[in-house]
Amino acid sequence: MRSFLDRLFEGAGYLAGLFMIGTLLAVLSSICGRFIPALELHGADAYAGYCMAASAFLAMASTLRRGEHIRVTLLINRLSPRAHRWLDIFCHVLALAVSGALAWFSIRLVRQSLAFNDISTGLDATPLWIPQLGMALGTTLFALAFTADLVDLITGRKVRQEPREGEPAHIE
Repeated sequence: MRSFLDRLFEGAGYLAGLFMIGTLLAVLSSICGRFIPALELHGADAYAGYCMAASAFLAMASTLRRGEHIRVTLLINRLSPRAHRWLDIFCHVLALAVSGALAWFSIRLVRQSLAFNDISTGLDATPLWIPQLGMALGTTLFALAFTADLVDLITGRKVRQEPREGEPAHIE
């Protein structure tokens, strides 16, 4: 199960990278369309925004599993290992609640956009459920990543890693 989740989170990270390339292509299309009208993509600015949002949300789970999210370790590194573990568990429970609520409401937004046939107000007239899928999938994977991390913390598979002498902490 662990390897499946790791592959799933990594796949979402690669998909986020593709959406970042999509952002670049949409912006380039908008720029080139100003000089060469035949290359103009109507709604390129909106598509760039959609791709950027999908990229950000899809990258969250992979970033969490790699330990790349910013953590303020000034206080937590001064705690005893036992206090550190309990504070880490508490923070993961809180983060799971917040990310779970975000996932729930993101999925709900997609369903409402489908039900009401919402479309964007720009020239592209894109059905809004399509760009909202990136946010719903990304936040769901983020909550799943917090769940996996919490299980690792509770079962003792995830241990506190101290930075080596003279080396900055990996997550600072």
